[in-house]
Amino acid sequence: MDVKERIVAELVAARDRSFGLTVGALEDPELTSQVSPLMSPLVWDLAHIGNYEEQWLLRAAAGAEAVRPDIDDIYDAFEHPRAERPSLPLLTPKESRAYVTTVRDRVIDSLEKVPLVGALAGDGFVYHMVIQHEHMHDETMLATHQLRKGAPALLDPPGQEPGTGEAVGAEVLVPGGPFLMGTSDDPWAYDNERPGHLVDVPSYYIDTTPVGNAAYAAFVEAGGYQDPRWWQPKGWEWRSTSGKEAPAFWFREGGQWMRRRLGRVEPVPMNEPVQHVCWYEADAYARWAGRRLPTEAEWEKAASWDPVAGRKRRLPWGDSGEADAHANLGQRRLHPSPLGSYPEGASAYGVRQLVGDVWEWTSTSFHGYPGFRSFPYKEYSEVFFGDDYKVLKGGSWATHPLSGRPTFRNWDYPIRRQIFSGFRCARDA
Repeated sequence: MDVKERIVAELVAARDRSFGLTVGALEDPELTSQVSPLMSPLVWDLAHIGNYEEQWLLRAAAGAEAVRPDIDDIYDAFEHPRAERPSLPLLTPKESRAYVTTVRDRVIDSLEKVPLVGALAGDGFVYHMVIQHEHMHDETMLATHQLRKGAPALLDPPGQEPGTGEAVGAEVLVPGGPFLMGTSDDPWAYDNERPGHLVDVPSYYIDTTPVGNAAYAAFVEAGGYQDPRWWQPKGWEWRSTSGKEAPAFWFREGGQWMRRRLGRVEPVPMNEPVQHVCWYEADAYARWAGRRLPTEAEWEKAASWDPVAGRKRRLPWGDSGEADAHANLGQRRLHPSPLGSYPEGASAYGVRQLVGDVWEWTSTSFHGYPGFRSFPYKEYSEVFFGDDYKVLKGGSWATHPLSGRPTFRNWDYPIRRQIFSGFRCARDA
């Protein structure tokens, strides 16, 4: 399969997923309503995907005439915060579906004539950017499904048994030394992953798996949410103001921890990684456990550096390989896998579940790498640089494999819990 054939296949797969989370899953009233000020109406996400694709693949890459320039402002994520989007004159679900289909048809028709050369289209970069953008919004749509009330709209895929995972050692030692952080040559990489650069990291220990629900429940039941010793001042202020006493979507019933998952109510599976915790909660747990969150460099070194070969791997287990056998990505399950799963997906240091299952908070604030250059637009990364945002790594069960690489950088406010976020701990050697 050549580059253009793969682009078409990935475009089709992404659109099938988007429709399956919107017009294929819910009726119009739920598509146009807002479940939380933190989220857009699902129909906004759907048409925004099409508008972004129109601007980059039709107008910029193919030089084609605009399809709907009149709606550019409505679907500009920087012009309208999520809270106000329900009040905009949005396309209806039917109109949105027709619009994104028209755009997609014209993109595929134009692809044959677009040379994959130059800064924007070389190696398919702009197509890769748009495909990943659609999958990112699909993950956002899943967060909206998690927040909505009512019966489940998404069914657990058949044949996905919970599994048990394997017993593994608690932590591994990562010897000190330099490693290559980021990338300069991955055609799927965004500007904030570039350029690749050497970082010297002192020796440290890192957890073999993410922190699990059982361990986190022990923190809760030990009074962790009532003891300011474990919390940073801003974290304690958040906890006191919000009144939170457990991860999002957890509650007690008959002495048992229960959770609400995409409309289902079920016991919290104690052998899964904890998810829906914010950075402040992760940091407080780590202090209580006598540990700390890993830095972004520590996380990425554990995930991608091969100390024997002395080079970086593109994925924890190697440079290629289907994600199905190595990680829980791409919505194949609607929840994390048990701790100790996917031994074939272990990194060179033996660390497991580094990509997939849950996004992992790091202690690092979001900044550009040395030599960073904004491309192709500063609103993707640069406007978010600063200490207000913390970096998350690895992707979740809802993240598509195309973005499930160790160099990929996600970021969010330290109070965010609706995302599929967890963490693992580290300590100095």
